[in-house]
Formats: sequence, structure tokens, C-alpha cells
Amino acid sequence: MKMLINVAETVVADALRGMAAAHPELAVDVERRVVVRRDAPVAGKVALVSGGGSGHEPLHGGFVGYGMLDAACPGEVFTSPVPDQMVRAAAAVDSGKGVLFIVKNYTGDVLNFNMAAELAEDEGIQVASVLVNDDVAVTDSLYTAGRRGTGATVFVEKIAGAAAEEGAPLERVEAIARRVNESSRSFGVALASCTTPAKGGPTFDLPAGELELGVGIHGEPGRERRAMMTSGEIADFAVDAVLSDLRPSGPVLVLVNGMGATPLLELYGFNAEVQRVLHERGEPVARTLVGNYVTSLDMAGASVTLCQVDDELLRLWDAPVQTAGLRWGR
Repeated sequence: MKMLINVAETVVADALRGMAAAHPELAVDVERRVVVRRDAPVAGKVALVSGGGSGHEPLHGGFVGYGMLDAACPGEVFTSPVPDQMVRAAAAVDSGKGVLFIVKNYTGDVLNFNMAAELAEDEGIQVASVLVNDDVAVTDSLYTAGRRGTGATVFVEKIAGAAAEEGAPLERVEAIARRVNESSRSFGVALASCTTPAKGGPTFDLPAGELELGVGIHGEPGRERRAMMTSGEIADFAVDAVLSDLRPSGPVLVLVNGMGATPLLELYGFNAEVQRVLHERGEPVARTLVGNYVTSLDMAGASVTLCQVDDELLRLWDAPVQTAGLRWGR
């Protein structure tokens, strides 16, 4: 496999050096693996910290900035960051109003963020945590107990980030983040495997002419494999899987997310089919976001995330944001 890298051992460090050069508004500690908005800590503001294995960019470092995260902790590829990173990040961004950890439901992330919360509180930092577990494909998987955390992470970080930017207290920011997670569901599809730098080849076997319905963002198995389907057929399956679990009673945010190797030409075409299915099911769409936001290295495929919103959540979604991976209104 051809990859635009030097050696596998320095992939994350090299990427962080490149991020630092491209985004002077961020303070990037390459050695200790922490990305912080340069104006942190922001006086009077609850801080948001997230993180996870690298390979899902722009998640999470690409969402550090005004209106979203205050800091992110990148681990090695598909590997949880360690508690020391999380404590260091919390200390760097805490203004005295508390820190919210946003944690995707993967065993390593959960254990390490829980340990980091205890260590941070020992240092006098008030910490709350919210678990993102939006994937409806499977209940338990290779990396999780319970549902996996996937596309809803973008909605949680953006909406809770906007509430924090407005000066909401920690309890309120935490409650909004939980509400967004509870109102969100996702389903992913893989057309081809991803390739980790360390392995240099596909991480799982997906024969030509087949797809994986319900794949995880590390290539974890989904519900089933089928012969290749059309974009419309995939949209029917994915949206129905989400709606059968979410059962929204109001307008929804839509995220059509690329897994890393699917071009926007295909993603926009797939979005047209997603919108068709939602229209046929009588589900009103409030806003739509299409692109690569929660990726899996070079996996070909896409995921669909829906989040039921009310006026408050929609206002917070529309609020200004300025990060490397998401920006509008500022």
C-alpha cells in the first residue's frame, strides 16, 4: 500500500507538526500530544475536552477552537490517548468554571477518561463527563460494551461548545451534551477496508463486490455483509436503521459523513438519496452537513447521523464556530 508518510512510528507526530504550521490559532504540543486553542483558558467559560485515537481526522483536533472544543488529546492510530494527556489538557483550559470531557464509547477511551477525571479532580479541577454512544448498528462490538460512539460526536461537540461559549454553567453544558447524544443515532457502511500505517495493508477482509452494513470507525464488523448495493438502496437501509431506533417527533439535523476515501461527488449523491428517504418517511430536515468529519483513515464508505432538534438545539447548532474542521458565522 502506498501512503504519504515517512515511517509508521512518526505518523501522529508528523501530522501534529503539520497542524501546528497550518493553524497558528492552535497551541500544539507535539511531544506531549495535546492540541489547545491558543486563547485558552477563556475567562468565565466552561472548557470542553475530547480525544481519541488518531485516524479519524478532523475529529478531534480539527474541532478545537471558538464554539467547539478547548482542547483535544490525540492518541496513536486507533489507540486511546492516555490519562496524562487528558489531565494536561484539562489543566491548560480550565478557567475555574469546570471542564466537560466528551468521550466516545470505546473501552480504552472510557477507562482513561474516567481515570483522568479522578486525577484532575485531585488537582482541584471540576470535571463532568458525557459518553457518546449513538451507533445503532450493534449493541456490543470489538472495542465497546454497548453502542459505539461515532458521528453524533460532531453534534455533541458543536452544540455543547456553543452553550459553553455563551457562558452556560457546567451543569447546563453537560445536560445539553447529554440531550444531544440521546437525540442522535448513526449507521455506517464500508465499501472497502481502511489501512493502518503500522500494518501497511487492509485491516479487515472485504471481498470485491461486497459491502459491510453497520461498520464501525475502526473497521469493526457490522450487522451483515451483502453484495454491492446502489446508493439509493444503501440510503434506504441506513436511514431506516436510524429511524427505527430514534423515532424522531420533530425536525432533524443530518450528517452525511465520509469515512475518508469516498469523494464528495459520491457523498453528495448519497445525501440526495438520504434526503429522499427522509422525505418519503415524512421527516423534516432542519440542517444538513456533508463531508469528512469522523473518518477511518482511508476507508471507503459513509455514515448517516440524525439528531432530533428543538429551537434551542438548532440555535446552538447555528451559532458561530471557528475551527480547522468546521467554521461558519464568524
